[in-house]
Amino acid sequence: MDNWSNGCLIMMLFLIFLMSFVVDVKGGNLMFNVKHKYGGHEGLSLKDFKEHDNFRHGRMLNAIDFKLGGNGLPTDAALYYTRLAVGTPPKDYHVQVDTGSDILWLNCVGCKGCPTKSNLGIDLMSYETKASATGRSVACDEQFCMLNTPYSDCKAGMPCHFQVSYGDGSKTAGFFVKDNIQFDQVSGDLKTTYMNGSITFGCSSQQSGELGTSNQAVDGILGFGRASSSLLSQLASTGKVKKIFSHCLDGKKGGGIFTVGPVVYPQINHTTPLVPDAPHYNVMMKGIDVGGQALDIPTTMAIIDSGTTLAYLPHVVYNTLMNKLIERQPQLEIRLVEKSFRCFDYTGKIDDGFPVVTFKFADSVSLTVYPHDYLFQVRETQWCIGWQDSGMQTKDGSGRGITLLGDLALTNKLVVYDIEKQTIGWTEYDCSSTIKLNYEESNGSAYAVAAHNISSAHIMDSTMFFTFFLTIISVLFILLK
Repeated sequence: MDNWSNGCLIMMLFLIFLMSFVVDVKGGNLMFNVKHKYGGHEGLSLKDFKEHDNFRHGRMLNAIDFKLGGNGLPTDAALYYTRLAVGTPPKDYHVQVDTGSDILWLNCVGCKGCPTKSNLGIDLMSYETKASATGRSVACDEQFCMLNTPYSDCKAGMPCHFQVSYGDGSKTAGFFVKDNIQFDQVSGDLKTTYMNGSITFGCSSQQSGELGTSNQAVDGILGFGRASSSLLSQLASTGKVKKIFSHCLDGKKGGGIFTVGPVVYPQINHTTPLVPDAPHYNVMMKGIDVGGQALDIPTTMAIIDSGTTLAYLPHVVYNTLMNKLIERQPQLEIRLVEKSFRCFDYTGKIDDGFPVVTFKFADSVSLTVYPHDYLFQVRETQWCIGWQDSGMQTKDGSGRGITLLGDLALTNKLVVYDIEKQTIGWTEYDCSSTIKLNYEESNGSAYAVAAHNISSAHIMDSTMFFTFFLTIISVLFILLK
């Protein structure tokens, strides 16, 4: 074989190799490989859960008054995180998926106060615009900046700055940039291809407070809120995806499924409307049944948030619920542990000895929480109650309380957030199994997505890519001699 033929063969194989890794598509569904930060609950103290939520609420609930106790070093916000490949060549960044915020931001090179190490077993990375062939800064006169920043001194041609202040006093600030991000698009049963999206996100140049000191640090936060600045909204505005996402958190092993796109299996038969113009995923809670008996409580607003570990109830609702729970077990000796948890000794089967709690929402939608969900076993015979007195009130002067339903109530359920229809729904489900997403570009085909290792595809960084490529070239030259 002559040199010209050899060269053509090598080039052809190289192009086939490239095409097998990168496919740019017009639309479809996305899948994220997520890892539950805590895995299961083994090895964690009750203080770990409370500290996590204290920091979470200080960051997320800055529109209301939240009065919670707790001490020690708080962990980071969300209970699960995912990996994004950003830039050209792509580099991997681990980011927390946060339904309570609206922008994606990454720690950037030269950041003051950004974390430098993490106890999550990941190597922290810092983004740099000039290190990416497709990265650029966003100017004040660009549409994204004009719609999403309130600064009057932002003039045409100047960098578009951002600042996020959280309720606990933590802050992150920097400037907006735009770059390519690779996503795993569901393309078949348990299969994915790449979908490229050009996304505007924050480049954090300074941080203060717990953001920079958390033991559970990652490379940034992926906001999945309802605003136009969120990654989901940006992708939807280009027609790449629908504004629908879902998660299914495995309450036993941790991890689970996090997807973007319409779910066709299992079916969500009933949904409840989202409260209009609310900053988070707020719904109206009509009542609570305990063991089939309705509590005498007022209608309240509830926030559905998988980034919170426990569940928090307004003071009156909390006391009413707790009194009803222990009616069946009047002999229990309840004691206070770590200043906020009510705990007791019990040797029987908790699902037989304690009642099921059912939350009632608008449009006759209910959410059932079983005793094995809201009771935590801390020792062989010691159990603690996961319901917490929130003290949360709205700031409109009405005195209405707010309920916050976190992981305690949401595990082992498929939860679907349909922002297009302004609804949220759920169904009990085995989160270690598979769900099916509708894929419109394949004549309505439904493709399976599995928990944990949901794709055989993975994102190669530049070092792995070129190492593999050089290996192929070397083998080809040997074979063609």
